Amino acid sequence: MTRRRKQNIKLALVCAILGAIVLMTIFAPWLAPYDPLEVNMELRLLDPCRAHPLGTDALGRDVLSRVIYGGRASLLIGLLSAAVITVLGVAYGCLSGIAPARTDALLMRLVELVQSIPVLLVLLLAVSLLGPQNALSIALLIGVTGWFALARIVRGEVRQIRHSEYILASRCMGGSFGWIMRRHLVPNVVSAILFVVISAVSTSIAMESTLSFLGLGLPVDELSWGSMLALADKALLLNTWWVILIPGLFLVTALLCITSLGHHFRRNSVRGPSNL
Repeated sequence: MTRRRKQNIKLALVCAILGAIVLMTIFAPWLAPYDPLEVNMELRLLDPCRAHPLGTDALGRDVLSRVIYGGRASLLIGLLSAAVITVLGVAYGCLSGIAPARTDALLMRLVELVQSIPVLLVLLLAVSLLGPQNALSIALLIGVTGWFALARIVRGEVRQIRHSEYILASRCMGGSFGWIMRRHLVPNVVSAILFVVISAVSTSIAMESTLSFLGLGLPVDELSWGSMLALADKALLLNTWWVILIPGLFLVTALLCITSLGHHFRRNSVRGPSNL
């Protein structure tokens, strides 16, 4: 079996697993056997059984139903955060890359200054000051604090093509920055940033899980894999391994699949000619 064939089989397997997880969250109302928020103290801390294949938690809630619904918020936060990171990083990187040398140096120094502060520290401070958050606000916070690395990559790519004839011609003909970015710059940096954009999804999901584990993520009534892992300390004390192991496995599997997909695009991306 050739190396390329092995890579194709691995890619198909990754896409199948990730697709199954996404479909599971989309069709959660039809797949979940119970209401994920329904409390039943008579069924608390049940071991996995026929009625509850993945057991129940300390409030008698079905773990399988909670895992199925929890993926919705986690994947949504990952996708929205990656979208914000892409928009801000690409726009800032293109602006810095096409700007004069002094302006470019100033813009990059600002990025380096902000990037020197740990992202998790900034998020913890922001969430602590702003109070309880929802999935949308957490996604925006993660996106706003996570685009700096992408901006530097985009800036480097743009600096290499900024003196190309088609870009100079567009500027001479009065093309606006937005038009030049959309028509010439972005198509030339797509292959270079695709891995970073896809990786941003898994990074954002992991960041939300970290915030939830620290008690600063989603509120109790908004379910995610991260908020389920926030119960890890109690689950370990009560020896209810299924309460944290199952959502942890789904979270790690999703992160590995997304990361593998990003690595595949990085290996197979080939920079093509500019779209004139």
